[in-house]
Amino acid sequence: MTEAFYITAAELAAKGFENTPDELMSARHLIYSSPATLNFNSPGAKGFGVKRAGLAIPGSVMLLVAPGCCGRNTALLNELGYNERFFYLLLDDTDIVTGRHLTKIPKACKEVCDSLDYTPTAVMICITCVDALLGTDMERVCRKCEEATNVPTLPAYMYALTREKRLPPMAGVRRSVYGLLKPQKRRGDRCNILGYFAPLNDSSELYALLKSVGVATQELSRCDTIEDYHKLSQANFDLVINPEARYAAQDMEKRLGIPYIEINRFYRIDKIHNQYRLLGQALGVEFDDAEYYENAKQKTESFRERFGQLSFAIGENVNADSFELALALTGYGHKVSEIYGTVGERNFFFIKKLAELSPETRIFSNLSPTMLNYERKTHIDITVGSDALYYHPDLPNVPFDEEEQPFGYDMVEKLLAQLSAALEKEGK
Repeated sequence: MTEAFYITAAELAAKGFENTPDELMSARHLIYSSPATLNFNSPGAKGFGVKRAGLAIPGSVMLLVAPGCCGRNTALLNELGYNERFFYLLLDDTDIVTGRHLTKIPKACKEVCDSLDYTPTAVMICITCVDALLGTDMERVCRKCEEATNVPTLPAYMYALTREKRLPPMAGVRRSVYGLLKPQKRRGDRCNILGYFAPLNDSSELYALLKSVGVATQELSRCDTIEDYHKLSQANFDLVINPEARYAAQDMEKRLGIPYIEINRFYRIDKIHNQYRLLGQALGVEFDDAEYYENAKQKTESFRERFGQLSFAIGENVNADSFELALALTGYGHKVSEIYGTVGERNFFFIKKLAELSPETRIFSNLSPTMLNYERKTHIDITVGSDALYYHPDLPNVPFDEEEQPFGYDMVEKLLAQLSAALEKEGK
């Protein structure tokens, strides 16, 4: 193929998810690891990949058990201050062929703990695709480590091969990091926010709305001590704001008796409003979000009046579902010319809705080798996401991929403010 593969929203919606073209499914072809994909192609790469996420428990350390090639990029995290919490057990060919490294892991854990001048709260064993192929029973290995060290030990599976399976790596590690929690008496005025490894922006109205009905929030990312961490099991319910945390919430419900409520991250303000209404019904309260709603609505209208109808290109390295964001921008009176994103069952609903409003929107896959031949053939005014910037370095761009997570009406206003700043800089 001499051109980058794409399919329009209308064509894809007509085919249905079951007939998604192979070019959009990374499991069906070689993966193109362009600079656009380096941030998310590996569960150990930039941001909160498995390795960094596995250290979310305060006072924990990690033993990375992997061939040298899998361990090298961990050194990049040293720049973020993790160098004293990472340890390595590098495997050679004989280890992998015979499985002898499994007997080395408990010894390595003991050596790590003995070398420290403090007792870690937990040891996370980060294991890679090699052991996925070997079928290693990591739960048993962790029990052996606990016997050797008297320190709680948990697995963190960095299995890139399972990225598109039922339990992808980032869903698995979310379950692991809550694995030390024990049942406690629950408090009716507390809820855990589950979803990300960085906190929500302090300015998110979610905090204020929950506080207005007497609910205090807790987040793993805001736990400074192991004592703070264990208070998470006192929550009356978990509020899941990212589908990847659903597995962790289900496990906490089973082990700790904490039920969960799931809400989504939407950029469409009518959906945000409806979601708060439904959340209130679930809690037996009523949230007064009128002021937040009107402010966000006014900002979307002012943005449209100021800059006119804009044509967007949206990547997937962004704090949003690319297709839901495209649907929102279209609803606010703009055009979305191109999307670079991963098509899945979860977001196919958005694609079908987008096909009704913007049937000619072109959908590309960052991971398709055909993207080597990408050339811009549509009109685009501004891009969202650092991967979209890679394809269009000459256009205004808003990465919108900060570690602190946006949510709700506040999220919409933050995005519009950054878009305005980028357009003003270009003299638009």
